[in-house]
Amino acid sequence: MMTVDNITPIFLRLILAAFLSGLIGYERELHGRAAGLRTTILVGVGSCLMMITSMHIQEMYRGIAVVDPARIAAQVVSGIGFLGAGTILRFRASVRGLTTAAGLWAVAGIGLAVGSGFYSAALISTAVIYIVLVTLSRVERKIKKEIYKVLRIKLSDGESSRSGIKKLDKISKILTHHQIEIKDLEIDHSDKDGDFGVSLQVWLSNANIISRVTEAVLKIEGIIAIKWE
Repeated sequence: MMTVDNITPIFLRLILAAFLSGLIGYERELHGRAAGLRTTILVGVGSCLMMITSMHIQEMYRGIAVVDPARIAAQVVSGIGFLGAGTILRFRASVRGLTTAAGLWAVAGIGLAVGSGFYSAALISTAVIYIVLVTLSRVERKIKKEIYKVLRIKLSDGESSRSGIKKLDKISKILTHHQIEIKDLEIDHSDKDGDFGVSLQVWLSNANIISRVTEAVLKIEGIIAIKWE
């Protein structure tokens, strides 16, 4: 029979799982990720519930049958991969959502730890994960700001598509001359004036050459505008 004494630890574990998972979800929510506050809380509380249920089943069949409480936990760890895969998107030459997917997987682990009563591991893991997401994201942004760029160029197509190809070839030669590697290229559709845009995801070893590259590209006849992002 379920009593208040039995309900209290279950309640506390589920609330703690929701709180710790919510901390991770809050950071993801600030960055506008699909798997934000609600998703991470649901994953954490759900995995905690599954761990509690698994341990409860073991108690129910104690002395009657051998029950492995880790079996459900193992299914949670592998099954969360399907949810994580849904947050991973390919965008041009890059892949987005890997951090969020990894966060969901980690949150499931936090929920399992809380559900099993391993509070110290859950608390320490939450602190480490939160610090990694908040602190290292700044380091990553600084690195990517200096190395990876998106170069957007608007060109005048002229009277034939061949002229546009020649312009792209000249742009490519300028980038190669400055040791800039093109990772991906995307051509936007021409507008009513016959102009079209080109988006280049590039890698450069030195951000100081951007101004020189901009000047060189603008000297090409037919280049209307250039923008670095």
